Amino acid sequence: MVGSTGRGLQYGHWVLMACAALACCFALGGCAANGGTSATETAGEMVTPSDEPDARRRARIRLELASNYFEMGQTAVALDEVKQSLVADATYADAYNLRGLIYMRLNDFPQAEDSFRRALALRAGDPSILHNVGWLLCQQKRYEQADQSFTRALSNPAYTSRSKTLMAKGLCQVSAEQYAEAEQSLAKAYELDAANPVVGYHMAALLLRRGELSRAQFYIRRLNNSEYANAESLWLGIKVERAIGDIVASRQLADQLRKRFPDSREWNAYERGAFNE
Repeated sequence: MVGSTGRGLQYGHWVLMACAALACCFALGGCAANGGTSATETAGEMVTPSDEPDARRRARIRLELASNYFEMGQTAVALDEVKQSLVADATYADAYNLRGLIYMRLNDFPQAEDSFRRALALRAGDPSILHNVGWLLCQQKRYEQADQSFTRALSNPAYTSRSKTLMAKGLCQVSAEQYAEAEQSLAKAYELDAANPVVGYHMAALLLRRGELSRAQFYIRRLNNSEYANAESLWLGIKVERAIGDIVASRQLADQLRKRFPDSREWNAYERGAFNE
């Protein structure tokens, strides 16, 4: 995961949310087309169930089960279903892609990378797989390679999950302490998906770090006025308002933090006056 990169940025829950959001979907979940022949179309003609080879049908059913188990957090069962999918069809790129996500969750980075590379060998240039490769490389602090992978994914005009990849690129750039570049990436992600609370939170945190207080205030106020406000966003809002000098707004946010999240580490930090941790 992307770790905290210094004073003023509180990640925690929002990083967990980011990591969940950044584990890109794969073809069964409706990811973007890759510019090549998909599982549902060939030579411009719709493929019906009777056209699907029996081996691919068995592999697809197994992979659907694996996906469901993965989403429920049953990682070992999901991995076993993926293995069965690949037994049925060893040329199934989606199965290798999901296997990579599973190994990434298990922090087995070599196996994850091998899985994604196999998926790319079967479906070269797929932006969803390239996104996953980029996020994996970022977790290993291989920032230059990660950025190249994200850029390749974004270069595909048919890619529909651009906001997710821009967010991943921005968070990776924050981790690499490339703050100006990170701001550009997160701003583009926000333009495409302004309702995404993870993007809004990290944009506000980055702007606070850079001393752009009015802009940080815009993003964090919008988040804290939404249904997605939580202890961390309120705490970040308090720090932004304090930095600006709006004591009234800061106290109002503190009241919300105390009432809604009295047992949170953020309320404990507020009581200790730990505004710069």
